[in-house]
Amino acid sequence: MIDLTTVPSLPGVYIFKDASEKVLYVGKAKNLKNRLKSYFQSSELDERKKKMVQFVKDFSYIVTSNEYEALVLEANLIKEYKPPYNVLLRDDKNYPYLRITITEDWPRIDVVRKPKRDGNLYFGPYVPAQSMWEALSFIRRNFPIRTCKYNLNKPIRPCVQYQMKRCPAPCAGLIKKEDYMKGVEEVVLFLKGKKTELLDRLYEKMQKLAQELKFEEAAVVRDQIRRLERIFSQQRVVSQAIEDMDVIGLYMKNSKISVNVLFVRNGLLIGSKDWIVKKAFYENEGELISSVVEALYSKDLLIPSTIMMKKLPESLDEIKEWLKVQRGAPVEFKTPSSEEERALLDMALNNAKIHIESKLSPVETTLEELKQRLNLIETPSKIGAFDVSTLFGAHSVGSFIYWEDGNFSKNFYRHLKIKEPRGIDDYSAMKEIVLRVVRKFDTDEGVPKPDLILIDGGLGHLNTALKVINELKEELPCFAIAKEPDRLVFPDGKEILLEDKKSSSLLLKKIRNEAHRFAISYHKKLRKKATFQSVLEKIPGIGKKRRLTLLRHFGSIEKIKTASLEEIASLPGFNLTVAQKVIEALN
Repeated sequence: MIDLTTVPSLPGVYIFKDASEKVLYVGKAKNLKNRLKSYFQSSELDERKKKMVQFVKDFSYIVTSNEYEALVLEANLIKEYKPPYNVLLRDDKNYPYLRITITEDWPRIDVVRKPKRDGNLYFGPYVPAQSMWEALSFIRRNFPIRTCKYNLNKPIRPCVQYQMKRCPAPCAGLIKKEDYMKGVEEVVLFLKGKKTELLDRLYEKMQKLAQELKFEEAAVVRDQIRRLERIFSQQRVVSQAIEDMDVIGLYMKNSKISVNVLFVRNGLLIGSKDWIVKKAFYENEGELISSVVEALYSKDLLIPSTIMMKKLPESLDEIKEWLKVQRGAPVEFKTPSSEEERALLDMALNNAKIHIESKLSPVETTLEELKQRLNLIETPSKIGAFDVSTLFGAHSVGSFIYWEDGNFSKNFYRHLKIKEPRGIDDYSAMKEIVLRVVRKFDTDEGVPKPDLILIDGGLGHLNTALKVINELKEELPCFAIAKEPDRLVFPDGKEILLEDKKSSSLLLKKIRNEAHRFAISYHKKLRKKATFQSVLEKIPGIGKKRRLTLLRHFGSIEKIKTASLEEIASLPGFNLTVAQKVIEALN
């Protein structure tokens, strides 16, 4: 039992752990005691809470001075422990940036994955990275800027890049500082997407060279202008009114969350990143958005001046303060206010939707269809099924089978022999097997609690199972599948035929048939054993112990009939006289 008596009513961070001390979830709260009570002392837990709390065996907490400190500590602990029930953007790599080292006397351009507030210029993030390598390749071919890390305090011999006309060789003193810095300025204009300003400068430079009769150099600049015009025409211009902005789109389906982020820099869409978030726990949509923002900007990421999304996060003031410290300047959160901004958000939302639908497996698609068909709150991934088998009231047995994520989990199958013979009474038998299995869900003796229960039978069998489930105070969706024709029976008595070719219909019948097969196999086994024992019981001198010996050794009446006198007599507890009685009785 979780003890909350010592938990203070103060802001802080709480950490849930499982039996092996593994961190399951890290959360923050204005009032630690009230938040923890909502988990362990509330009678109205939703399904997401229940699924997580059932694994929680211990917790710890850290008191903070205020909510802002709690947010910072929570973000750091999530980054350290990567708890499975927190929103995690599972991407170990940091995003690439182009850096121009303007803090150096002779600035260079290179690629970095951890931008810093060090006075240099950073451009990015470029996601996917291919667009960055293409930009870098274009810069190296068209702009006079070095890419090497050499120390230029002393002149050195120029490298092959100079021979290839990709570097003006400041290392050898072959270019004036003033001319070199003009080239650096042009690279900055290019990366900022300042098309008009950059082209105007190059046109002016070309005309000046032509006036000085430097026609070859003027032709080089002319070709550079043409290449720039071509690459500018290929860039995705969002809006000149939108400078730096991240646009975050969220889409939820099949108990999963899809996140798409559009990176807009200097009015250009320079990248887009998608994630699928599984198992994440959150109180409401506002907390989910907060968790996504925290996860995104806990990475080594340059934070833009504006972040746009459909709905603003919870704890907005604390998040803005956290990002302000990281960025070194204020960050604005907003919802769309113009047609251009609405179009950007729609693009992010649509990308998130397309991404998650493209990742759904056939099994997930079927389960999503099943969720809609049964009007379930959550998409089921674990399904349990019951069946009863009997023959003229004899050897009544039950079966429970378990299906999870596309496969039958035979470790969780259960054969159940009806303990109290009742003649032909399927309802009593169904009541017994459902009670025996359901009451042990999620215990050391039982199996994991499924998301859905299926009953092989009609409305009467279903009502019997539902009564047991309700008496055990379990919240389990439960339906029945009747035969001839195959039809799905709802708790209110409504029925729908399963004769169509829908994948959900095929899955339901497949699970029902497996439960029936498993019950019949056990029933046949008991009948065979009973037949075997009843024949042997009639032989004088063959008691329970000798019957078990014969059963273990031969396995069937037919094999005993073909055995020799000596083979039977050699068994423990047998002799020639007893063996002769067995052979005479069976032949």
